Amino acid sequence: MDYEHARLPDGSCHGGCNWPLAPKTIPLSWLLGAVGFSLVAVVVMMVRLRIAVQVDARLGIFIVLAFSGTVTIRFRFRQPLSRQQRVWRDAAEYYGLFISICVIGALAAYPVAAISTGFADSALERVDHFLRFDWLAWYRFVVEHPAIQWPERAAYQSIFFTPAVLFAYYAWSARRAEARQFILSFWLAAFLTLLLFFHVPAKGPLAFLWHGPLPYVPESALYQADLIPALRSHAAKPIDLGALRGLVAAPSFHAASALLYIAAAWPLRPLRWPVTILNAAMLLATPVEGTHYLVDLIAGAAVALAALAITQLAARRFSPRLASRPQRWKTAQSTISSAE
Repeated sequence: MDYEHARLPDGSCHGGCNWPLAPKTIPLSWLLGAVGFSLVAVVVMMVRLRIAVQVDARLGIFIVLAFSGTVTIRFRFRQPLSRQQRVWRDAAEYYGLFISICVIGALAAYPVAAISTGFADSALERVDHFLRFDWLAWYRFVVEHPAIQWPERAAYQSIFFTPAVLFAYYAWSARRAEARQFILSFWLAAFLTLLLFFHVPAKGPLAFLWHGPLPYVPESALYQADLIPALRSHAAKPIDLGALRGLVAAPSFHAASALLYIAAAWPLRPLRWPVTILNAAMLLATPVEGTHYLVDLIAGAAVALAALAITQLAARRFSPRLASRPQRWKTAQSTISSAE
């Protein structure tokens, strides 16, 4: 069993940091392997389908510099000598992995959409009707109340704000185990979402149910209805890496993300209720801003629960067996207690 070196509350070492305190969590190699596998799979699919990617020169330079800086910080401080170095190391790891998953996942939706067939809107709308959910009524309510349009859009866009806060908290409070579990659950949710998207592609309720001019254009607009047929017919323009569009209707990845964020923040008392309230607002905004059926949100919640369950199983694989080293554990505990 590998162990992290123990440190005092200020991040410094006691006694040379030669004794173990906390067990290692999910290995970084697992997360790097998942990201690497995803990248290779997406590249292979895009090459075979002849889907081109367009990158603005300034964006390309920024990506190279950001990637190089993140890797340099992570491995320059792999054995941190102070709390500040540990925070920088962990933050670089968390943000780097998460952003990579987001970009690769968004890109993956394009080749998956290209090889999908048909649209499942009729079936999804029937399920909503069975659940007595009237999407058009929700849309008309937003149209008739312009004052809620901006807050709703902001809540929907907060999908990237919450993890930024979580990772900052994880890095500052030395919660590597929780951070890596969260990253793994997010990758699993993205993988499961894309897998289901292949089987249940949809245009979305805005394109399927609304007829005539749009009195209000939500954040997701009509991207599914416009881009998916173009990708299937190989008529789509090169993908602009700086303007990736959401193509997944079912399941809703916003719904999956909201549940993952709430689950991650719930044990963290300072973040519990702010994150819960913000992501509850994001869930309420998702049907209109994301042009999702209610069943899309339910499916997204199921994806999140499955990802959390699989992550817990993986985390148990690396659970500590403290009974095998009771004396060293007690020594570490007493040293930290006396330092505080």
